[in-house]
Amino acid sequence: MKYSNELQKTLEVMILKSKSRWIALVLAFVLAIALVGCSTTKPAESGNDIGNNNGSTDNKGNNGNTNEENVLVVYTARSEELNKAVISEFERETGITVELVTAGTGELLKRAESEKENPLGDIFWVADRTMLAASEHLFMEYVSTEDGNMLEGFQNTTGHFSPAFSDPPVLIVNIDLKGDIEINGFEDLLNPELKGKIAFGDPVNSSSAFQSLVAMLYAMGENNDPMSDKAWEFVDAFLKNLDGKMANSSSQVYKGVAEGEYIVGLTWEDPAAKYVKEGASVEVVFPEEGTIFPGESVQILKNCKHPENAKKFVDFMLSEAIQNKVGSELTVRPLRKNATLADYMTPQSEIKLFSNYDEGWVSENKVAITNKFSEHLESSMD
Repeated sequence: MKYSNELQKTLEVMILKSKSRWIALVLAFVLAIALVGCSTTKPAESGNDIGNNNGSTDNKGNNGNTNEENVLVVYTARSEELNKAVISEFERETGITVELVTAGTGELLKRAESEKENPLGDIFWVADRTMLAASEHLFMEYVSTEDGNMLEGFQNTTGHFSPAFSDPPVLIVNIDLKGDIEINGFEDLLNPELKGKIAFGDPVNSSSAFQSLVAMLYAMGENNDPMSDKAWEFVDAFLKNLDGKMANSSSQVYKGVAEGEYIVGLTWEDPAAKYVKEGASVEVVFPEEGTIFPGESVQILKNCKHPENAKKFVDFMLSEAIQNKVGSELTVRPLRKNATLADYMTPQSEIKLFSNYDEGWVSENKVAITNKFSEHLESSMD
């Protein structure tokens, strides 16, 4: 500080000129006090570093600091189109700046687990209860005030997972490549003409592949029993027709079909319907044997830095305005009662669902299902 420097020089001169030792000591003492007072600085203000945790948290992950920054860090595995639609509206409505971290389900789960003692994210917009049940310890409890407006079967019954949209597993088919091949359901995937031309991901790490596998097991199991011998015999036959080819990512499945690398793929409805909407030479097929409607959920990471902002985000996702916007403009299905659905989407009345599908059971048995799949996959390669 300028004032501090001038004062110091003045006092130093006085000390040097003073012939009295005690006067010098007094002046030195005055100098020290003046310098301490003038050199006092304000503490550094916290920035937008998502790794900086200034607030204390309780055992439920609630931040004791109510003066949160207008920032929200969202981990997402959703489509770019859905991310943009929801995030831009949320920022405009709330004034909260959203920082997106986009990756696949497996990668984001590993990240959240490694950061659990000091999470760098706030929202975990990834997968659904069936994929995340084993990781429930990563999420704080929060039930939105909008929860009662959601469809039956798609409400937050655990305190952790809030279903927002549904992106059911479907078959995406390249119209130009399929020719006269009939592809109406899972049974058709055993056609020898499709050998090596089917795109399918890894159910262990890919949520879309896992849900496709679950739908297949329910469809082909005896009396729709996903763990029956008949269900897994079909899986063996299906794996043989893959001819050792497994997609490296969820996006490789639908992109591979749309770009002509594969004839058919097992994926989410969202990216497949988007290709249809944009006029690509593909079609969306809901398996005639039936499919499932897992609820894409949104979670709040436990001990996150911005829990109040995160709660606002969950409420916003389930609100009437955003549910209608997504349902009428995009290619995922809203789960709010009486929400709007675009006319380019397959009508609900044309989709067969399994009456015995139990999301809770699938959640509890996810590891058993994926382990069993891995065993059958290994056997198919012998």
